[in-house]
Amino acid sequence: MTRTLPETSTPLTAAEPFQEQFRHFESGAKSPLLPFRKAGLALFAELGFPTLQHEDWRFTNIAPLTQLPFRPVFTALPVNGRESQALSESPFAQLSGTRLVFVNGHYAPQLSTVEPLPAGVKVGSLAAALATDSALVERHLGRCAAGQDNAFAALNQAFFLDGAFIHVPKGVEVPTPLQLVYLCTAGEAGATVQPRNLIVAEADSRVTIVESYIAVTDTAYFTNAVTEIYAGDNAYVEHLKFQDEAPKAFHIAAIHGQFGRASNVTIHSFALGAKLSRNSIHTNLAGERLECILNGLYLTRGEQVADHHMVVEHAQPHCASHEYFNGILDDHSKGVFHGRILVQQIAQKTDAKQTNKNLLLSDDATADTKPQLEIYADDVKCTHGATIGQLNEESIFYLRARGIGMDTARRMLIHAFAGEIIERIQSEPVRAVVDREVWDRLEANPHLLGK
Repeated sequence: MTRTLPETSTPLTAAEPFQEQFRHFESGAKSPLLPFRKAGLALFAELGFPTLQHEDWRFTNIAPLTQLPFRPVFTALPVNGRESQALSESPFAQLSGTRLVFVNGHYAPQLSTVEPLPAGVKVGSLAAALATDSALVERHLGRCAAGQDNAFAALNQAFFLDGAFIHVPKGVEVPTPLQLVYLCTAGEAGATVQPRNLIVAEADSRVTIVESYIAVTDTAYFTNAVTEIYAGDNAYVEHLKFQDEAPKAFHIAAIHGQFGRASNVTIHSFALGAKLSRNSIHTNLAGERLECILNGLYLTRGEQVADHHMVVEHAQPHCASHEYFNGILDDHSKGVFHGRILVQQIAQKTDAKQTNKNLLLSDDATADTKPQLEIYADDVKCTHGATIGQLNEESIFYLRARGIGMDTARRMLIHAFAGEIIERIQSEPVRAVVDREVWDRLEANPHLLGK
């Protein structure tokens, strides 16, 4: 799986570079996954990259990404001191527990820390697990992402080399958060990293996962990530993704989840970095009486674009889902929210809520929001709403009338707006890290003070 393939400088819009790369890959990597990879390549060739004419992409133009040369990072580069320094300065550096580090998509054991875990828990490289636990991996890999019309996920399916594999057996609780850190050091424009994560939490298990993306490069590289999450009956899973890629980077990711009866799953998405980022979340509520929360915050400046696209499918009755996404947008940046709640006919007694709020700190910032309900059951409680605006003048007046200065009043309102999302993080140590990092980012913004 680490065979070096020839690079190409052909833009991503052409299908031939990918097919040619795959022919080399196929000839040098005979494995049980080849049919799975071929299916991904075939789907990608059928779909092609989306354009503004695609309904799900009409607010986000990926043309700058498709003009990059296609340079997949197929071999692990030597690790030196700058990776260690970047990790020591990363937001979750002081978080205790197991930490898997991937450099340019390749597992770096010398940078990782695997602490003692409860009996039966498996945390490690997906590439290694394909050799040691192939039956377990193949039983789950790609199952929840099957049938999705996502060209980027299909491309990942064809070409991924490594990622994280987490398996928590029935009835086991992992006491500390598990970290997955993706660090990019690639120095060439168009360098492409395609990690794949597989998380399996069996019935009655409990686990918290932090998946973060950071960089020590200023090139225009491309991260194309897929994470699959399986939660068994009565399982508890909290997954937090923290995206802080380089300013010129492109970050496209998909999170696919399938959740069992009476499970409790929370997925957080914090998008702070990258020139253009898109996080697609598709969850299948496959068991009765479960609760799913999707919760996110995006902070954008300059020309950044941050896009969140979600589908929550209620496939069984008596389930609850709640989506809360806030955006703080500055300069000429753009935020996109497209959330769809799909309630199947069988899913009676559904309780679903969807909320998107956008705070514009600049007259030139824009937000596109499209909350959507698609309901085929007749006994449900579903609501959705969206707001776009600037700081509330009445709220500022209220605070100033009580002796609070203008600068402090603005700080309080903006931090409270972000705090609505941060306070839903259930792991206290993870919440503390995210709160500090978001606070620092906001305080570094001169528009926070109206300057």
